[in-house]
Amino acid sequence: MCNMLISINPEYVESIFNGTKKYEYRKVRCKKEIDKIIIYSTYPIMKIVGEAKVEKILEDSPEKIWEVTQNEAGVNYKFYNKYYENREKAIAYKLTNIIKYDFPKELSYYGIKAAPQSFIYI
Repeated sequence: MCNMLISINPEYVESIFNGTKKYEYRKVRCKKEIDKIIIYSTYPIMKIVGEAKVEKILEDSPEKIWEVTQNEAGVNYKFYNKYYENREKAIAYKLTNIIKYDFPKELSYYGIKAAPQSFIYI
């Protein structure tokens, strides 16, 4: 098992921390088994602000994933639908044990020079 660092918009990071967003959606599933997601908050924060354990990874059609996750999506259907437009597959990481760091970390803490476009294994 390994961890992955993912870049997330600050608005959605806040939704993860306040408990309204319990799924992180992606278009591509990571190939390795993931134990934890390390959360990097994009501009203007630009810091590693927390982490979450991955309880499970759901993979199915966007319609089926929405049926299962909509009550804890943290995003509205319009946003979700646009994100998966013309896609046959949706990935949803179920987040638990969410921890907000008291002191956000720089990317250099993990030896990373630039924020990943999607994710990076660490």
